[in-house]
Amino acid sequence: MKMADKTKLLVRNIGLMLSGRLEQPILDADCILAVDGRIAAIGREKDVDAEGAGTIVDAKGIALAPGLIDSHVHPVIGDYTPRQQQLSWIDSCLHGGVTTMISAGEVHLPGRPKDIVGLKALAIASQRWYENFRPSGVKVHAGAPVIEQGMVESDFKELAEAGVTLLGEIGLGSVKAGDTAKEMVAWARKHGIRSTIHTGGPSIPGSGLIDKDVVLEADADIIGHINGGHTALPDDQIVCLCEQCSRGIELVHNGNERSALLALRTAKELNQLERVILGTDGPAGSGVQPLGILRMIALLSSLGEVKAETAFCFATGNTARMRDLDCGLLEVGKSADFVLLDTAQHAPGKTMLESIEQGNLPGVGMTVIDGVIRSERSRNTPPATTLPEIVSAP
Repeated sequence: MKMADKTKLLVRNIGLMLSGRLEQPILDADCILAVDGRIAAIGREKDVDAEGAGTIVDAKGIALAPGLIDSHVHPVIGDYTPRQQQLSWIDSCLHGGVTTMISAGEVHLPGRPKDIVGLKALAIASQRWYENFRPSGVKVHAGAPVIEQGMVESDFKELAEAGVTLLGEIGLGSVKAGDTAKEMVAWARKHGIRSTIHTGGPSIPGSGLIDKDVVLEADADIIGHINGGHTALPDDQIVCLCEQCSRGIELVHNGNERSALLALRTAKELNQLERVILGTDGPAGSGVQPLGILRMIALLSSLGEVKAETAFCFATGNTARMRDLDCGLLEVGKSADFVLLDTAQHAPGKTMLESIEQGNLPGVGMTVIDGVIRSERSRNTPPATTLPEIVSAP
């Protein structure tokens, strides 16, 4: 018999496996194996070589999905946000199934530098400290500079060479004109930096209205909170952006729910659901939403006429593909980031998916990041009907 391998995790007896892929959202498998933090095998337990697994989890027939990705957050430093004077907000989101976060700009830092030297220094520092410190194991992709007037191509080249891969929301700084934003987006794209543009009315003092004409001209990679953060554009402008722009359609919790459903319906009519991704836009004036991504999945599934397994793809594989992440999809070689879920106790619906399609949140029973169990029964979701069990651990 082999010695127990601490780097080897087996999750068995899975009742429902959600892949994160729109093409095949449900996998015919009941077992997943991770080795050294990456998915090594997916299939039927009888066909998977799990000998020597150091950690074995019995899912007891509940669902397993890729860890959820929040495509739009505003971190500051560590697991603290001065916006709400709140500690451990990232850990709270982990308990809502979120294992990866994408910064749309570290805008809530008191005294945030707006000069070019300072904003570059902040972006590089932010990228470094979340690379070196992962709150509760959550992967925070940070270091997203808010661009300002006067930046030139060499600034973007310098940022990219230092490891910066994101731009903060265009429109939160002094760059608000479409032609200027277009030039800077092109420089960023040339040097491998992905961009997001603020969409809608001003969200905080200092930001401004970004309407469809600016969004279309700027051609950023992501139409940030197309449903407003918080104030949405008029319906005709939202439909126009979906129809005339080929970029990512980001729907956020801290936005207009009616507008989110409009954008979803339009994307569905265009047969372009692969463009839909989800975020919370928190921390924000309305607070931190630990269950924000799950709430968006339930909202879009129950009122947007999409299957629950499809809505999970919006929060996992769609974002992973659009942002070139190595998580968000249950595929061999990808990061072993999972969330185990089940129908909430006493919730209506014969299955978890049916319950979500009726607007109910599932209960989170466990999260795994890089093949390591990071949390067990969620302290934030409704209690799951059935919880997974660790049956063997080093």
